[in-house]
Amino acid sequence: MTSADQQPEDVSAEEQPDLRRVDPETGEIRAESAADTTSPAGNGGGKHAAPEPEGVAEVDPAAELKAQLDERTADLQRLTAEYANYRKRVERDREVVVATAKAKVVGDLLGVLDDVERAGQHGDLTGAFKAVADKLVAALTATGLEGFGEAGEAFDPAVHEAVQHSTSPDVPGPTVTAVFRRGYRFADRVLRPAMVVVTDYEPAPAQPEQAQAEQQD
Repeated sequence: MTSADQQPEDVSAEEQPDLRRVDPETGEIRAESAADTTSPAGNGGGKHAAPEPEGVAEVDPAAELKAQLDERTADLQRLTAEYANYRKRVERDREVVVATAKAKVVGDLLGVLDDVERAGQHGDLTGAFKAVADKLVAALTATGLEGFGEAGEAFDPAVHEAVQHSTSPDVPGPTVTAVFRRGYRFADRVLRPAMVVVTDYEPAPAQPEQAQAEQQD
């Protein structure tokens, strides 16, 4: 058999070189790269999508909306409470300002009341002057003015100003026995203390017969 009659043996597909790996300049076969050895399924172009990461919880829209609503409700309640406290504080401050202004006006008229009282004690307050004085006293009393300071009252240093002291066995303790000038208070605020004479308790001196009897005993 001649060489021409000889047929070349079939080369299997595994033995045939991959033409894509043949270097066109040198004609040598290049080494396989990582991209060539990667399967088509790993290129991300397959039909199967990548699995979702585990542990990711789905968000419930209704629960999220309820949480936002609860938060807004709490904010509204807090703002409402703060506004209510603000209004109360403003109202208290307004009442203090009004009471202070009234007390100042009434305090400026205390000297007039002293003159009216002295005129009444001396019998000089009669006729039309008495009518005007009575209206003035009634108007000031209606605003909350209250006078104090009478003989027989227990001495109170918070409302009484002692200008003279005496002693007596006839009083149980420090007692107002005379008033030089009445005191006045307005809306639980002392505008002026009363000027008074205070008498303290002191036992009476022993009689001569009693002292002699005590000495004999």
